Amino acid sequence: MSQLTHFNQAGEAHMVDVGQKASTERIAIADGFISMQAQTLNLIVAGEHKKGDVLGIARVAGIMAAKKTSDLIPLCHPLMLTNVTVDLQPQENTVYCQATVKTTGQTGVEMEALNAVQVALLTVYDMCKAVDRGMTIEQVKLQKKSGGKSGTWERS
Repeated sequence: MSQLTHFNQAGEAHMVDVGQKASTERIAIADGFISMQAQTLNLIVAGEHKKGDVLGIARVAGIMAAKKTSDLIPLCHPLMLTNVTVDLQPQENTVYCQATVKTTGQTGVEMEALNAVQVALLTVYDMCKAVDRGMTIEQVKLQKKSGGKSGTWERS
């Protein structure tokens, strides 16, 4: 098992120095979903929600979240992202979200992809909570990452 990298020898939290790492293309894919009542999903799909285009607004929120990850997670590096895609798909009583984040740099974009999914799904919750407070955000996880010294990792 690898050592935790965000602690120095004294056990204090610190930002990892990535200055000597090679710049490579980094890609991360994360996903998750929000469960809801059937009538809530019907409002979203029909475009009849009073607040507007729920999935469109959630998509933009996810993109914004990926770009702001280092402002929220204390030891994340600020990154110049080259691409962020957030896909939201209605399914049976759920909205599935997948985010893909890319950069060319010295550290990965896993946190940005996970943050994009979380915030996109939180936005769906925020926009729909007046009609369904029982919604549940579930199974947010990293599916795949590539780039860097550790290469490609994929959930099996």
